[in-house]
Amino acid sequence: MWPSWKYTGPRKNFHGNRYGSRFDRFEGNHPGEVAKVRSLARPGYLQTGQDRCYDESGQEIACPGSGQDGEYRRGVPWPEPRFKAEGDVVEDRLTGLSWTRDAGPAEFPLSWGEAFDWVRDFNRRRGSGYQDWRLPNRRELYSLLSFQDCRPALPAGHPFVNVFGGWYWSSTTAVLHPAHAWYVNLAGARMFYGGKDQSFMVWPVRGRSRMVPATGQKRCYAENKIMACAGSGQDGESRWGRPWPEPRFHVTNEGVQDRLTGLVWQRDPGRFREAVRWREALEIARAAKDPWRLPNINELESLVDCDAAQPALPAGHPFVRLHDIYWSSTTSAYETDWAWALYLDKGAVGVGHKPFARFHVWLVCDGDASP
Repeated sequence: MWPSWKYTGPRKNFHGNRYGSRFDRFEGNHPGEVAKVRSLARPGYLQTGQDRCYDESGQEIACPGSGQDGEYRRGVPWPEPRFKAEGDVVEDRLTGLSWTRDAGPAEFPLSWGEAFDWVRDFNRRRGSGYQDWRLPNRRELYSLLSFQDCRPALPAGHPFVNVFGGWYWSSTTAVLHPAHAWYVNLAGARMFYGGKDQSFMVWPVRGRSRMVPATGQKRCYAENKIMACAGSGQDGESRWGRPWPEPRFHVTNEGVQDRLTGLVWQRDPGRFREAVRWREALEIARAAKDPWRLPNINELESLVDCDAAQPALPAGHPFVRLHDIYWSSTTSAYETDWAWALYLDKGAVGVGHKPFARFHVWLVCDGDASP
């Protein structure tokens, strides 16, 4: 039995009031179940790697009581060492995926179509000793990131060489603009999309991960039109990653369990109507009381369905009164007075300047990951 949550704070105007008045607390109807839910939690998503905390001006602060990602460090912890290198191939011991040790094996940027052609040729040549390489999907590429590091945004001590501090292609199309595909920036860790006729770097992957969820993409695209998937090498054909459960979500009175990750989300994030600055988002989460918290960026990204847009959530999702952009509790290591945010309409992972009141709040708590 999942606990149901009810809002008990008075409805007051946001500005000029302390968050304890309007966002007083969320109270479980079954307090005994709260401990049970939290003790059974088995996170189905990766830690971000962030282990430090920062204030709104970007200065490092002590983590206890901050409510930040660096304090909670939720998600599957990283093994030590994270990577195992054998010759020209590196295994990520966290995800089970293997990557070329050379992060720029194609040497030059390629268009999206050229990237698939290059991978096919790499397989014909048994590049790095194998012939089952592929262009990684969006979540596979994203899984390499460390949000405590930048230039490159890879875990400290990684064994890769020739890492380019720019954009790398994924095999996943941006369905909001199908002439574009998702890419990841290895300097600062942003994930957005670029025109398929533009040229970016290629980093092939092999293997199957039981840890990294599938992106949800089921269609393939030629330029901006849907095409048959067979032989394309696109994400919509291979659909690599941990399959999604059916149904994806389980609804309680005011919480929604994501059965893919085990997290419980507020069903109605629209209860926090105003856009707020980052410090205010953390204060709202503290006022909501345990077990609610501001999610880290990997928790927010885990909601995205790459086969959907506006919002980029799975079809039939039960959430109501959604906004476009949500703050995470994760600071940008590239510029620590900025924090990570999910752009929900697009499904993009970007940043916002902490002092600007432009983004919204969507709280999360831990839950049992079993069906």
